[in-house]
Amino acid sequence: MAHAFLIHNVRCRPGQEAGPCRVLYSRVFSPERLDEGGCKDAEKERLRRKEQILAVARQAESACRLYHQASGKPPSEHLIQLPDESVSLQDAPSGVFRLPPGDPFCEEKTVLWLAVQSLGFSLVCDPHENPMLAESTLRLLAKELLDHLKLLGAGSDVVLKGDKTEAILGKFLPHGQLRFLNDQFVLSLEREAAASLGK
Repeated sequence: MAHAFLIHNVRCRPGQEAGPCRVLYSRVFSPERLDEGGCKDAEKERLRRKEQILAVARQAESACRLYHQASGKPPSEHLIQLPDESVSLQDAPSGVFRLPPGDPFCEEKTVLWLAVQSLGFSLVCDPHENPMLAESTLRLLAKELLDHLKLLGAGSDVVLKGDKTEAILGKFLPHGQLRFLNDQFVLSLEREAAASLGK
């Protein structure tokens, strides 16, 4: 089961100036247990979740920066694509890391990340999840979001496309449930997503 999915900025290419990490979109599928409390406690929990998601985005950006430094490639050799081209995620930087209990979640979590130009996609999963299934799900989600929402195009803003992002997540990651998908089922889901997005 996926705990959360987020889209964030990454400034991990060598030569890019470091800036603050921003979470552009996040969805928590299985929030940690909340203590019974009043309205003030609910607000504190919302802020705590927001900080947890930001901590994941920062760590994914750090992992991406380390990936690029360790690759030894000059900046010109890193994956660069034009917005009009079909997105190929085969050579996109990706990785996985574990979050120990208490940092930032109460329980241990596994985070898979994928970077495409200045966008990072991260999937927070339970530690017992199948990592290959989680990686294929993350790559499928990133491809669908990039293709349908044109996130790499000029003037594209992830923040303004939250409803369309939710629709795609609902098709490919319903309620955070990771599923084994064959090619025919993926094509069927892609047609459903295109129809629901009014393509």
